[in-house]
Formats: sequence, structure tokens, C-alpha cells
Amino acid sequence: MSQGYSDHFFATSDGPELHYRDYPAIGPVRGVPVLCLHGLTRNVRDFEDLAPRLAALGRRVIVASQRGRGRSDPDPQPERYQPLTYAIDMIGLLDALAIERAVFVGTSMGGLMMMIMAGQQPHRFAAAVFNDIGPEIASGGLDRIKANVSSRDPVNSWEAAAARSREANLAAFPKRADDQAFWLDFARKTWVETGDGQIALAYDGAIVDQIDSSAVPPDLWPFWTPFQTIPTLLVRGGISDLLAPETVAEMKRLKPDLGFVEVPDVGHAPFMTEPEAWAAIENFITHVG
Repeated sequence: MSQGYSDHFFATSDGPELHYRDYPAIGPVRGVPVLCLHGLTRNVRDFEDLAPRLAALGRRVIVASQRGRGRSDPDPQPERYQPLTYAIDMIGLLDALAIERAVFVGTSMGGLMMMIMAGQQPHRFAAAVFNDIGPEIASGGLDRIKANVSSRDPVNSWEAAAARSREANLAAFPKRADDQAFWLDFARKTWVETGDGQIALAYDGAIVDQIDSSAVPPDLWPFWTPFQTIPTLLVRGGISDLLAPETVAEMKRLKPDLGFVEVPDVGHAPFMTEPEAWAAIENFITHVG
């Protein structure tokens, strides 16, 4: 046990082992566990500030690094770097942990995984929190993600990693422009020491190669249907370029009871520990499952 969690590994059905963290509930258990799902190139560290807060609400919290990220094995077949694969992995992880139902929290790609999982096994959803993602993805945001993560050269200091993190993400966090501690923390969540004196981004570069931003996006709106009967909260970055206000409006039209909170002056994607986001999440989690 370290910092309130224990580290474990889970063997997927087709080979790669996934690293996950298990945060026990703090105090009396007050509901089903929470499963946190990160974005495209992130890993378990993306939730290292949020997960303890959720655990303090009396919830066991499971956070997994998807294949090719963090301490999880890379996939020898890069074409399997797809949300459907990850969704199958997470259903397997829940089965292995004997977790029948959970509250799902998904950032960006993690939200896409949730839509796939709800289409396959809606009974597993006690509730859902979508972080800056919906059934329609703005093309400008996808182009930016592709461009930002295409530069994967290692660096030789954490200061350099922080500078690279700032360069790639300043548009999403403009109010943090001069906050060096924020960017160093950001770097430590997304970079890793390689053992040869260098520091590299903590994901398999082949993940990005699977993105085809020129392809016609699939119609994801049918995947929103299961959430019409699942308690759901949507978090949006106020200056997000991935989740458009028009998409939010349509999500609300199709699900009038959708909870919604917007984090001002933050783009894609909030960490969900911002005061506005956390207040909404704390209230939501307290009243579900």
C-alpha cells in the first residue's frame, strides 16, 4: 500500500498485462465502487488527485492504465489500440475483481469507452460521469490532439518535460501560464524516467498512429441512448475545443435530467478537481448507487 492505494496487474484476454491502482474506501462504504478511465495518452496518474477524494466519499476506486500507457504492457498488434479493445479489457477487469456494478468516470477517450461498455452491459452502470466528451467530437479538437502528441522525442530533465507539457497544453490551461508547479506536476503525470538518463512520454507512440483525423467519424449518437436511464453528469471545459456547446445542448435534449457543470477558463480536459467540477461531482456521487 502506498499513498492510499495498492498497485496490481491484470492479464487481458489477449495477452498484455494492465497496471491498475486500487484505492479502498475511506471510512464506511457508501456505495458501489468507482472505475476511472483516462484519455488517449494518459495513465493512472491522471486521477491521482481525484481518486483519493472519491475514496474519501466512501467509495472504492479502481484506476487502470490502458494497454500501451504507463506501466501497462504495450500491444504487439498496434491495430488493437482502439476504444473497443479497451472496453473489453475493462469489462474483464471488473469481472476479475467481482465488481458487478460501478460508477464510471471517463475523460475524453474514457468516455468513449463508457459508451461502448454501456451498449454492451448497461446493467453495470450505477451512474456515469463524462469529462469533456460526448457523442460528437469537434474536428478541430481532434486535429489539435493529433498535432500535440505527434512530437514524442525524449528530454533530459523534468524542467524540459514541464516546458514541453506547457507548450502542448497551454491553450487548455491559459490561466496557468506562469504556474511552474502546475506544469511540473503535469509532466510527472504524463512523462516517465526511462532508466538511461532520459525522460519520455509515458505511452506507446503507435497509439497515435492509429488516429486518422481525416476519416469520416462514426455516428456515436446511438451510443448515448443507454444513458437516458442511467444517472449521468457531464463536465465540460469552458473553452473546450473537443466538446462543443451544440453537442451539450443535444445531449441535454435527449436526456433532460442530465447533470451538467462547466469549468471556466479550462479547455480539454479538466482534471475534475477544479472547484466547480469537484463540487458537482461530490454532490452527484453522494446521491447515486
